Amino acid sequence: MPADTRTGNPAPLGLVGFGLTTVLLSMINAKLLPAEGEFVVVPLAFAFGGTIQLMAGMLEYREGNTFGTVAFTSYGAFWWWFGLLVIFTETGWIPLNVPTLGMALILWGVFTTYMWVATFKLNWALWSVFLLLSVTFYLLGFGDYLGIGWLGVAGGWVGIITGLDAMFVSFAEVVNWAYDREVVPLGSTPIGSSSSQQTQPAD
Repeated sequence: MPADTRTGNPAPLGLVGFGLTTVLLSMINAKLLPAEGEFVVVPLAFAFGGTIQLMAGMLEYREGNTFGTVAFTSYGAFWWWFGLLVIFTETGWIPLNVPTLGMALILWGVFTTYMWVATFKLNWALWSVFLLLSVTFYLLGFGDYLGIGWLGVAGGWVGIITGLDAMFVSFAEVVNWAYDREVVPLGSTPIGSSSSQQTQPAD
């Protein structure tokens, strides 16, 4: 009897790791939670936002999914970068230069924008996640780079929507798998014919 070679879809795991962590940090950026709350976000960023997404990215590699590999691995590394940045600056190991931090976030926005272009061949749900995430990075980045506080707050609000959107896609993929049919629609392909790849991101 041949061995069962079926594998699970790692995308919902990576999406919820990204989405949940993003919502919590964005609530701080939007000033719905105190700034001291970052110390709660840091271990979550390492454990769930970072490590879980890195694992999902490696599993996507095994599935032959280039988009999922690049997305999950990159944003997993982002959360490790964020956690280390908070620790290093709070302990005084490195000084925090806010304009440079802003430029780093802008560059993450550039990366997310070109990943967003790829989602035009996936589905509308992922298209919306990457569009919102691009806007989030640009608002946070230019807020820090230019020293405009309200842009960072706006980035926090858009980040909340982004994270919830990613969690919705995760929910949809898990429910659709459980019922073995499309219970929660993710939308068609924005342009062209449907891709033969699995629909993965996240964030």
